[in-house]
This record gives sequence, structure tokens and C-alpha cells, in this order.
Amino acid sequence: MRFAFVIIENERSRKSVVEDRAAHRRGIEEWMKRAAAEGYLLGGEAFETESIAPVTIRRDADLAPVVTEGPFAGSDETLGGYILIEAAGMQEAVEIAKSWPATGESLEVRPLWEAS
Repeated sequence: MRFAFVIIENERSRKSVVEDRAAHRRGIEEWMKRAAAEGYLLGGEAFETESIAPVTIRRDADLAPVVTEGPFAGSDETLGGYILIEAAGMQEAVEIAKSWPATGESLEVRPLWEAS
């Protein structure tokens, strides 16, 4: 099964990255290399910082697209990126996610829809 780890950043995790960016990147690079060597990493990317304004597109009640700049208001959480992995099932995916090295970030583990 394929899974996505959605990386969720918050004020605390962003602050820790600013304080020691090199250590943060090193930990993630080492994790990615190990995941690739062990054969479960399919891919992944970090999103640009929120200083480059994201755009949100949603449908209103009339199904017309509504475009707004910026992430969802009222939350200090933002999407930091994603990792794609292959695992036998949810339990294995969760065990892999528990090894994620980044301080203060959350990972949301989501199974991917398998189109036939």
C-alpha cells in the first residue's frame, strides 16, 4: 500500500528550524537516505515557506471557485510538505512515521487511494 505523510508545521517547529536550520536539514536528509536505502521511500517534497503566499481555491455554495491568498486563517499550523512511502499496511506506515526526525512537526499518515 502507498501512504502519504503530510508534514504539518506549527509555530514551535518553525522556530526550531530558524534556530538550527543545518541540524534540521541534516536530520531530514539522513532520514530520506535511510528510507530510500530500505526501499520504502517513493518521493516527497518540502513546500516553500509561507512567506511566498499560498493560494487557496475552494468552491462556494454555488460551486463557483473562490480564490484567497494565504493559508487557512486562525491556525498557526501550515503544511510543510509531504513524503510518499510504500508499506505493508497502516501499522507499518505508522512505525515508519514514528522515526521522522523533525522537532515539533506533526505527520498525518494517510493511505492513498489505489485506482484500478
